[in-house]
Amino acid sequence: MRLLRRSRRRPSPRSRRWTAASAAAVVLAATAVALPPTAGAAVPTGFTDTLAIGGLSSPTAVSFAADGRVFIGEKSGLIKVYDSLADTTPTTFADLRPQTQDFWDRGLLGLALDPQFPTRPYVYALYTYDAVPGGTHPRWGDQCPTPPGATDQGCVVTARVSKLTMGAGGTMTAEQPLITDWCQQYPSHSIGTVAFGPDGALYVGGGDGASFNFTDYGQVGNPCADPPSPAGTNLTAPTARGGALRSQSVRRPSGEPVTLDGTIIRIDPDTGAGLPGNPFASSTDANARRVIAYGMRNQFRFGFRPGTEELWAGDVGWNTWEEINRVADVNDATAENFGWPCYEGGGRQGGYDGANLDLCESLYTGAGQTAPHYTYNHSAKVVASDPCPTGGSSISGIAFESTSNYPAAYDGALFFADSSRGCIWAMQTTNGLPDPAKLVPFVTGVNVPVQVTTGPGGDLFYIALGAGQLRRVSYTGANQAPTAVATATPQSGAAPLTVQFSGTGSTDPDPGDVLGYAWDLDGDGQYDDSTSATPTHTYTTQATVTVGLRVTDQAGASGTATVTVTVGAPVAQDPVPVIDTPTAPLNWTVGQTVPFTGHATDPQDGALPASALSWRLSIQHCAANGTCHEHVVQNWSGIASGSFVAPDHEYPSYLELSLTATDSSGRSVTTTRRLDPRTVQLTFATNPSGLQLSVGGTAQATPFTRTVIVGSNNSISAPSPQPGPLFFRYRFANWSDGGAQTHNVVAPATATTYQANFSLCAC
Repeated sequence: MRLLRRSRRRPSPRSRRWTAASAAAVVLAATAVALPPTAGAAVPTGFTDTLAIGGLSSPTAVSFAADGRVFIGEKSGLIKVYDSLADTTPTTFADLRPQTQDFWDRGLLGLALDPQFPTRPYVYALYTYDAVPGGTHPRWGDQCPTPPGATDQGCVVTARVSKLTMGAGGTMTAEQPLITDWCQQYPSHSIGTVAFGPDGALYVGGGDGASFNFTDYGQVGNPCADPPSPAGTNLTAPTARGGALRSQSVRRPSGEPVTLDGTIIRIDPDTGAGLPGNPFASSTDANARRVIAYGMRNQFRFGFRPGTEELWAGDVGWNTWEEINRVADVNDATAENFGWPCYEGGGRQGGYDGANLDLCESLYTGAGQTAPHYTYNHSAKVVASDPCPTGGSSISGIAFESTSNYPAAYDGALFFADSSRGCIWAMQTTNGLPDPAKLVPFVTGVNVPVQVTTGPGGDLFYIALGAGQLRRVSYTGANQAPTAVATATPQSGAAPLTVQFSGTGSTDPDPGDVLGYAWDLDGDGQYDDSTSATPTHTYTTQATVTVGLRVTDQAGASGTATVTVTVGAPVAQDPVPVIDTPTAPLNWTVGQTVPFTGHATDPQDGALPASALSWRLSIQHCAANGTCHEHVVQNWSGIASGSFVAPDHEYPSYLELSLTATDSSGRSVTTTRRLDPRTVQLTFATNPSGLQLSVGGTAQATPFTRTVIVGSNNSISAPSPQPGPLFFRYRFANWSDGGAQTHNVVAPATATTYQANFSLCAC
């Protein structure tokens, strides 16, 4: 089956059918992400950004069925199905939580429907499988104990793409694992997208599963058994072919195993086998037969340009670059190599280049990489005028405009998202091809966008993980959105409390527009309780309820407002959570066990039990300019005390520990404590001075100093040979700490200098 672009008639925005039942609430999940709430997301003039489905728990993926059903995957492993976008009571289609590891960036991350659904009643899920290579679940659960430590030795898992069968009752009746592979040592660069191509084949992508802290070539235990040595052996440069180099595994010597890490594969959706037209179809290695593109770090999201055989993938970079890569024709029997980890952003990757690894050196002197279609630097704006923060960056969505009523400037545009910056941009086209010179901001201020896709009406939909929402961007043209005004009389009192609401103060700037009303009177996040302009509601239990009103005009533009109703105790008497330990002055080091304790009181309930408490530990990963993005490390429920082991992470970064208390009426309050690391300065020098050294992912002329977290693991390399002063060339001799030319150092507690000594050479 081929997805061909249809000719389109662009209807007037006012020809859209309007129903008040399509309104939904803005529900913000409790999150520490330092981004504006998605409810405040901004779109270009003439567009509206509205809630499609809310009240989700860490949603990661959505897929729309032709019959109107909506499937949404949550990171924990749950897959929910809604009868339509207006449905407020989803059915759990599948519960894959027992076999899914939901930890850091791992979990259920990809979802796709068979193109002939429901005739072929199959749903495809891509998730982190909680088992070591060759093992069965459960292995770790939704955690990683120390040892081995999430960022030390790593809790090794695999990933799985499965074909799920929907039975007559609308729920999963069978799971057929198609592939279980993708060895992942560290808790990021996991799997991402599963999608059908225009040729009816199933496409799947996975990251390298390697460290995000140091140049990783398999030197920490080699649990994935990468060559040339068995599992449990620390690999060494230059012959190492593990870690991030798994992304280059199709280039290993003949007879060595090919992995799926860092690749995009094209497979039979019924068997998981590679297709006959694939680039390595004649290989004796089953994984090689599946691969159509490789050399990627974390191609979390990809999609197909309508009417073509082109696959476009967003590849999450390390410290400097984000990429959009293009496979020009998935059926041309050519495997594109996008170069990671030897290349990043179009140039050599400093850390891996400096390690003088054979797999990279042969690529530098050979055919090289397939250059990215577009790159953007972490320190630079995507569009000079956009309000999106710079610093941390993680490209997290790829989709193409198709069959929408958007203005002609958006015809065929490529939309891409960045979860760290909280923005979505449109790359408009020149002669039909997305043009990096024609970039415009499209949605800004999003609370962690992790997928963009097209849906009903050709509109752009996106998943806002941090807000627990699926949202829709529609075009209403010159029509202006109404302003909602909600009042409640009375706003407080003892139960039972009957409240008269009114939305009659709402207005629309367009003369003659008639407003429809949709109320969320019970505070459940769904606007499904009344369509009256002046409803009444009686509250029988003590609670603080945020009541929502959504007003919508006949062109589909809408506005929302809220009003708070307090039944019983006033808002000022919410529960009070207190983190007793650790105290704010704590300066942790990597690997340190940190105990935590807390308690909570409530004016009505008194001292709350441990069952009323929940905790969250997250890392705020920051850029030099101070902007940060969050990685959730672990959650705990129903405990008043516990402990965690401080993880390794690049600096600048810090930990946040949050305690949430929930009283008997359902009111919740969260308090958060920032925990900064203990840092140390490491100085790097060469003899003679001025030569290049690589530390982590960057190379620099000496001398220079890096601030790192005490106990962190740092890779250092002395590129050799290299040019030096007066046009002489120098060969590496030794390091002052006695380490190999490329090795890792654990940051000591006191400032230390590492010097690489070189000698003159005729080389």
